[in-house]
Amino acid sequence: MKVTDSSVIRLHLQVLYGISVKRLEKRKERLVLSGAKVFGVPLESLPRQYLPEFGLVPCFLVDSCSFLLERAGSVGLFRKSGSLPRIKALRAKLNGGEGCLSTAPPYDVAALIKQFCRELPEPLLPCELHAALLKAQTLPGLQDRMSALQLLSCLLPARNCSSLHYLFHFLSKVSQRCSENLMTSSNLATVFMPCLLPPPNKTEMSQVRLELRVLVLQTFIENPHLFGNDPSCKPSVQPACSDH
Repeated sequence: MKVTDSSVIRLHLQVLYGISVKRLEKRKERLVLSGAKVFGVPLESLPRQYLPEFGLVPCFLVDSCSFLLERAGSVGLFRKSGSLPRIKALRAKLNGGEGCLSTAPPYDVAALIKQFCRELPEPLLPCELHAALLKAQTLPGLQDRMSALQLLSCLLPARNCSSLHYLFHFLSKVSQRCSENLMTSSNLATVFMPCLLPPPNKTEMSQVRLELRVLVLQTFIENPHLFGNDPSCKPSVQPACSDH
């Protein structure tokens, strides 16, 4: 039986794993006439490209991740900061509709991907799901953790799910070259935690809670196939380069 209805998914999570999920606030599609603006714009207002494996993905993500895949061996990619003046100039050009990634240094483009995720009006991983994601990561069995996280990914709005699926698939590819770039799945998860799963208050700033947030993202980076899969199929665990 396919588990696709959100109420059925919530029931499965509660009964099987003891995870209760806050209902996502119903957000109206807000078509913002933003011209060519890329940063700080709702997903539904951005130019998006349909990719058969993922769905509709913002063109900026497709262009920038494709650009970086060819340069994924760059040491410290996403950890090393680029040039602030260059990043600012590149950002202005992108917001003005100029396609200017081809000559940009990879560290500058990597910084812009993090800015893009951080500045979305509504985060790619909605705040209502954060507590449930952390609870899923604490489940004792690996298969249970994977299944619960997969079910939670199915509660995401389609536009968030396709973007995250694409982004985690890309980061998984980057982590597979960790022998060159020194960026393991754990390192990448640490770098992206403030952009995708930021702690909302001081209570969530404890070392244990921060590490849990990193582990959630690390699991998705190592297993991007969790997105877009039928939850009735048991997910397989894909090994990736990590610190352990």
